[in-house]
Amino acid sequence: MNVCVLALGLSLVLTVCVARSPYQSVLQHSRIRGRQQGPNVCAMLKIKGTERKYFTNCKQWYHRKICGKPTVITYECCPGYERIPGEKGCPAALPLVNIYNTLGVVGASTTQVYSDRAQLRDEIEGPGSFTFFAPSNQAWAALPAEILDALVSNVNIELLNALHYHMVNRRLTSEELKHGSSFPSMYQEFPVHIHHYSNGVVTVNCARLIKPDQHATNGIVHVVDRVITAISNNVQTIIDVDDNLETLRTAVAAAGLTSMLENDGQYTVFAPTNEAFEKIPQDTLNRILGDPVALRDLLNYHILKHMHCAESIVSGTPMETLQGTVLEVGCDGDQMTLNGKAIIIKKDQLGTNGVVHYINELLIPDSAKTLMELAEGSSVATATRLFVEAGLSPHLTGSEALTMLAPLDRAFKGSLTMTPDLRKLMTNHILKEQLSSKSLYHGQELETLGGLKLRVFVYRNNLCIENACIAAHDKTGRYSSLFTVNRVLSPPMGTIMDVLKADDRFSVLVGAIQAAGMTELLTQQRTLTFFAPTNDAFGTAAHPELDTMGDRQALSALLRYHLGEGAMVSGGVGAHTRLKPLQGEKLELGVRNYTVYVNKVPVVDADLMATNGVVHAVNSIIRPLPQKVDREQADAPAAPLGSASSYRSDFRSFRNDDLFQKVVQSRSSRTMNQSQ
Repeated sequence: MNVCVLALGLSLVLTVCVARSPYQSVLQHSRIRGRQQGPNVCAMLKIKGTERKYFTNCKQWYHRKICGKPTVITYECCPGYERIPGEKGCPAALPLVNIYNTLGVVGASTTQVYSDRAQLRDEIEGPGSFTFFAPSNQAWAALPAEILDALVSNVNIELLNALHYHMVNRRLTSEELKHGSSFPSMYQEFPVHIHHYSNGVVTVNCARLIKPDQHATNGIVHVVDRVITAISNNVQTIIDVDDNLETLRTAVAAAGLTSMLENDGQYTVFAPTNEAFEKIPQDTLNRILGDPVALRDLLNYHILKHMHCAESIVSGTPMETLQGTVLEVGCDGDQMTLNGKAIIIKKDQLGTNGVVHYINELLIPDSAKTLMELAEGSSVATATRLFVEAGLSPHLTGSEALTMLAPLDRAFKGSLTMTPDLRKLMTNHILKEQLSSKSLYHGQELETLGGLKLRVFVYRNNLCIENACIAAHDKTGRYSSLFTVNRVLSPPMGTIMDVLKADDRFSVLVGAIQAAGMTELLTQQRTLTFFAPTNDAFGTAAHPELDTMGDRQALSALLRYHLGEGAMVSGGVGAHTRLKPLQGEKLELGVRNYTVYVNKVPVVDADLMATNGVVHAVNSIIRPLPQKVDREQADAPAAPLGSASSYRSDFRSFRNDDLFQKVVQSRSSRTMNQSQ
């Protein structure tokens, strides 16, 4: 029985928690933060230098910032309570009085005065059950003088109508002020529009409730931070009647979005002014205006899926647009920002189906951009310059389906002058189709404008095209895509054997491969990773090996331990990466300070790409790790190579007279260089 009662109690608690509104949640948090000050005390965050106060959530409490501005903590009586001299906290419940008298004690005395002047007092003192969204004293003071004069000069019907628009003929607590709801006001039943945001902010016609739930005998008062006005136009009508939005109006009509902005909805429109359109290069603007797909994407990028009044924004938040991507909507003090820029020049033009904020810069989404425009908006300035110098601008500004592989600026070393070889290399950084990195698969071949075939390698920690790995999210333009990569591409130029023969550092290794009868293996299309010992590696090999270089089988075993199955470029190496060698148990790979290590041996030159794999140069012969080290990450320098006992018996000594002479010469040359 006790278990059942406990379960029922927990169920009730969970139900209450789930049913709690966002406002009630932040109010509860503020109560918890203020409880050390006494009963019914709420902690508030006040923006320094202003009178703006907020009930606080956990994030705001620890960050001590709202809209990027520092806050101070103040302690006040929670709604419905008051202090008693000599006692701690706010132990007394406020006595219930009628709405008129409640206005005088909650910071809305100006509304009380204007209620007298408009002959509203009898109504809000008498019988009934009303909700009064009462402007604070500061809200009335902030009204433009001409509007305030028109309302309060003489006793006229306009003031009464304005006050009636702030009233609903029923009692509505903050719990009942649901997001997206509307209620008929007492002024000709024109609706007031409610938004109850997840951060606890509640607005009525975009005015923030700063003192909600002030109960009265004949209703309830919610103090708001501005005087609200009746709303009769939809968002499209707001655009239609403002000459400053003439270009936007034309663009909306051309994109076929007029009916959407006339129909029911809860949109947020960041409306570019005529000035915003004029800032865009004319060629770019004409191209977008003449392309219905790009134009629709452009306009939908300025429209959020949900309605957000300025007062609902207390920190930067990514918000989804109708175009499908996100905008970072934030604030800096009393200014709204978009993607970190204060470009909003007029806020909270409320319509029946949304809100309009005016902006003085046009926002162009990637999906409306050419390949050149994508590159210019990324951290690939060097690559962009080289593409232009290589004569590839027609491809970057046209309507071809292409994908650019753009290396980061830091991938380029030294000064770069355009040469025929560099021009060819840049041509091979552009693929012949528009791709998404999410659709790439291991082993896929991609054709470049230069006619080469590039391979895709998919690793647990990276996605690479040859040696160049994806370093940022794709940018998908109107016709083309941009992949930012971490390295300049090294297209494969021949087989592994061709790569080794073309590099003087591997002359001893080439002889060893031929002596071991492995030339055919390294020219086949079987994909391999070769940790290729340089001449220096053989020059530092242990004496017992050099003295007995006559065993072809042992030589083959040694070299096969340096060959791994599959292609492993440096970008694919992560912590505890293992590679299966052609002979032996495993190779342990790791990375430290941007250097790849294999069995503790550093790779001195990585990613020499071949048509049948990849070569990594090492200056030491690779040995199997001791069992204890085997379990550790292979990301540190190897032990000195002077002890023959460190070799496993698997790799027996080998000798070939010609090869032996090359090794001895290599060692002698190295010794002389060191002595000099």
